[in-house]
Amino acid sequence: MRDQAAQLRERLQKSQEGKATRLITVTSGKGGVGKSNFTLNFALGLLESGQKTVVFDADLGFANLDVLMGISSKKHLLQLLEPQTTVWDILEKGPGGLEFIAGGTGFSQMMKVDDGKLDTLFRQLENLQGYADVLLFDTGAGVSNESMRFILSADEVLLVTTPEPTSITDAYALIKMIHSQNPQTAIRLVINRVSSYQEGKQTADKLAMVAKRFLDMELSTLGVIPDDAHVSKSVKQQKPFFLTYPQSAAAKGIRELVAAYTRGAGAVSSIETGSGGLKGFFAKMRNMIR
Repeated sequence: MRDQAAQLRERLQKSQEGKATRLITVTSGKGGVGKSNFTLNFALGLLESGQKTVVFDADLGFANLDVLMGISSKKHLLQLLEPQTTVWDILEKGPGGLEFIAGGTGFSQMMKVDDGKLDTLFRQLENLQGYADVLLFDTGAGVSNESMRFILSADEVLLVTTPEPTSITDAYALIKMIHSQNPQTAIRLVINRVSSYQEGKQTADKLAMVAKRFLDMELSTLGVIPDDAHVSKSVKQQKPFFLTYPQSAAAKGIRELVAAYTRGAGAVSSIETGSGGLKGFFAKMRNMIR
């Protein structure tokens, strides 16, 4: 018998058909910049602000969102290929009521299934259209075929970097790659682990200047997050700092980013159901896979 919660979600989704769902890929030029931790806590911040948010762990090599939440995922993406299994059956709930889909190695397997099974899987995932206000895809760090598929298919990209020179260099390399494949991709910077607002601003300004000079590209910044010892404490505790240390500098930084995001939500138009949305997202992915 179908899970009652899954049935309720399905009814809710059907009642909101036509509602726009913003599709955001979170990425970084290199590992170790706090991308997944940002994704998790930004999602919780969006929830707090009234934006229904679902997180999709799309990091093929190091899927760890469930680890950051202290959860052992019992469900995964490829279960959608099992008979009578729907997207509502694999949607899991984490701290603060945050809903997420565990991916991990499921994505690498997804690239290998035949067209019929791939269409079945994508049709199920398309049911999330209208269910959430925001769907966040947490991708692997750096330039890979898998990450680029998500980056180029989404409505917009949040690129997480730090003020470290290697992080800045790798972030620019990723920006250049994205721009070469689709100059229309909307990218916004998130500068993590800054010692001061001024350091974060200088980092963002440096990247924006280089992008303008060499790519003739306008690069905007969503905001900065201060370096905060509470973040590493929460990682060790396997709990989101946004919930465990809500008054910490990092949690306040997340709230400022959420406020900036919701204020500028109209800056990047969401693709409406029928002309894009998740259907358009997976159509783009399908074209890049095959």
